[in-house]
Amino acid sequence: MATLHKIIPNLWFDGNAQEAVDFYLSVFKDGKIINTSYYPKTEADGLADFQKDFAGQILTIEFEILEMRFITINAGPHFKFNESVSFMIPSKNQNEIDYYWEKLTANGGEESVCGWLKDKYGLSWQICPENWEELTKKPGAFKKMMGMKKFIIANL
Repeated sequence: MATLHKIIPNLWFDGNAQEAVDFYLSVFKDGKIINTSYYPKTEADGLADFQKDFAGQILTIEFEILEMRFITINAGPHFKFNESVSFMIPSKNQNEIDYYWEKLTANGGEESVCGWLKDKYGLSWQICPENWEELTKKPGAFKKMMGMKKFIIANL
């Protein structure tokens, strides 16, 4: 039986949704494309005047990574990602933290603080130990976490 996802984040891209999905599928090895839809080719097919630049191109790609569904939308330069929304990846060990940190900051991604980063598309991620709540209860650990970029579990 297929899993019903009651909330599916929609991610707005500036004409590079396929490139972004390919990137995420290269990072998250369990990933898969679920569905791809296309803009109509002509006004007669339902294409609006403001969509002419996208005629026949990819409109959306629904994909799944780490058992979570996402939809990318190819829709132009009107909206950008910001840090008010991020996706947390609870990691089981330092090797997993290092892997996601390296892959998601590659080729133009940016490190931030306290386990946060932006990938090359500007999407924010939090790469945290899966027991981060427990770790914050250790004396001085919260202050140490706030001073780190990538979490180093041994230093907590």
